[in-house]
Amino acid sequence: MANHSVRTGKFFYGFLFVVAIPVLLIGWARLTEDSVKILPLNSDPFGAAVVLLGTVIMLSGMAALIFYGKGLPMNAYPPTEYVTQGIYRLMPHPIYVGFSIICIGASIATGSASGLWIVSPVVILGCVAIVQGYERQDLLDRFSSVSAKPLLHIPANESVSPSFSDRLSIYVLVFVPWFILYEAVQFIGTPADAFSVYFPFERELPVLEWTELFYGSVYFFILLAPLIAKTKKDLREFSTAGLISTGMITLLFLAIPFIAQPRPFFEHNFFGRLLLLERAYDSPTTSFPSFHVVWAFLGARLYARSIPSLKMFWWSWAVLISISCITTGMHAMIDVLAGFLFFLFVAHLETVWEWLRSMTEQIANSWKEWRFGPVRIINHGFYAGLGAFLGLAIIGTLIGVQYILSAVVVAFCTVIGAALWAQFVEGSPSLLRPYGWYGGVLGAFIGAVFSKFMGTDPWLLLAAFSVGSPFTQSAGRLRCLVQGCCHGRESSPAVGIRYTHPRTRVCRLSNLKGVPIHPTPLYSILWNIVIAIVMLRLWFLHSPLCLIAGMYLILTGLGRFVEEPYRGEPQTPIYGGLRLYQWLAVLSVVGGILVTIFGNKQDAPLPQVNSEAIVSALIFAVICTFAYGVDFPNSNVRFSRLA
Repeated sequence: MANHSVRTGKFFYGFLFVVAIPVLLIGWARLTEDSVKILPLNSDPFGAAVVLLGTVIMLSGMAALIFYGKGLPMNAYPPTEYVTQGIYRLMPHPIYVGFSIICIGASIATGSASGLWIVSPVVILGCVAIVQGYERQDLLDRFSSVSAKPLLHIPANESVSPSFSDRLSIYVLVFVPWFILYEAVQFIGTPADAFSVYFPFERELPVLEWTELFYGSVYFFILLAPLIAKTKKDLREFSTAGLISTGMITLLFLAIPFIAQPRPFFEHNFFGRLLLLERAYDSPTTSFPSFHVVWAFLGARLYARSIPSLKMFWWSWAVLISISCITTGMHAMIDVLAGFLFFLFVAHLETVWEWLRSMTEQIANSWKEWRFGPVRIINHGFYAGLGAFLGLAIIGTLIGVQYILSAVVVAFCTVIGAALWAQFVEGSPSLLRPYGWYGGVLGAFIGAVFSKFMGTDPWLLLAAFSVGSPFTQSAGRLRCLVQGCCHGRESSPAVGIRYTHPRTRVCRLSNLKGVPIHPTPLYSILWNIVIAIVMLRLWFLHSPLCLIAGMYLILTGLGRFVEEPYRGEPQTPIYGGLRLYQWLAVLSVVGGILVTIFGNKQDAPLPQVNSEAIVSALIFAVICTFAYGVDFPNSNVRFSRLA
């Protein structure tokens, strides 16, 4: 009977990932084509070649797991042996890499805008979420002694000479993703609300053709950098800074509509012709911040560490490249300044993280309370009030004064839903008034449906709440820090924060007092900042309401899936190897996909600044401050006590 159950499980698991999910992704792409306002990239031969490449990588990964791993390529029924042979000798996770490439290739071959700009990015993020939120820890638990690395990898943090594979990996894992994302942003084109960042006097500056010598040299300067690195540590810092720069600056390119149209000139010599050639393959949408500046200084730092006797030359060359961004007419001054500031940021990542970690730890141990007879006021309630104010003020501004009453009703539904949800999931004699985020999401949906009877389009409210919610949740996570809920599991001292205040949940309900634990509320805040940027941009681009609401559910679900394994709350149940909230995160992603398909495709309206939104937000903030920060500590009645 057991063997039959296993065989049945394997069959349905294989059917789900080999047949059902690909078919559903195709259907998702076709049914959301009219929601995408970006032109597709269509090329049958190129798309077919990309699909073929992805198929070879994916099938090679499956074959390696079967032959060398002595098992099937299934998370639920994993191989018994750790595989380092075959394509796994070249790269980790080839099945996910191959499938992601197939999605991109199929979108290009069929000319599907939705497939290329919505489905494929979500598939890629989903694969990353599965690896970071489940497979990585599962592999460590089952094969803790395995330390072999594939040929393509980020170099180790070691002060030894890099190997050939260390250097090669930079070109494949850092430069290739940068090139693809850079070209993708250029292909998307200039947005309708683009704003030129030139100062008036800059437009009159002459173009110095000969400075193309410095401007164009950045490509050789950076491509040669991995070859001269003296230590793996230096190469690791270069690659990490490059990857973070690629991700964050690409997001800025898409989110901030700043452009710098190259200043016109008449070419007179070889450098002028070279400059015109370079302009033909560039776009004003990839100007702020200047990647030329970021790469130039990242390269200079690596050169200076590798050949310190010439460090003044390397840094001077980076400065000349930066100046040439202006003298060639390719960038505005603000682009160059932003690029330099961004370099300073990525060059001091450890310092930035230590500052964030330290501030997070201070907030986590900042519990204060005031007693007035049977009533207690706890300081963390003010963070909830701040989140309520920010969220509702943004929502009221987006939807306009005529729908504010409906927004307030939905806002109250989120609080009620969060309270009821947590009572059934986490309520106990120690936690008489907890709150659960997913209950708030469910409450918002119920409130939005009810708002239809008030003459309000539910999809307008859901989309607006999708824009305001990341701000609400970010402030709410500060409350989580003080209260000690949503706390992380044990971590290294360099990453973790320590709870010492006796009132927090960490000290009262777990054995983690004084132990470094993952700052999971901080992780959530950082991801919600990304979500907020995406949501705001979608709204200001007047994207369909269903796309805004759906993408919020997808992004918040992916983030929660990754965050959850780092949590250390003992009361969270585990089903089928995943924590309860990981399953809910999966449902959030699926629900988001369905919303993008079947929701209202009306475009988001223009925001309307109004005082009613501020007043309503202030009143709601006071109520939320009471609900989340005022209790009756001597009572054992349900909902009476917060701690």
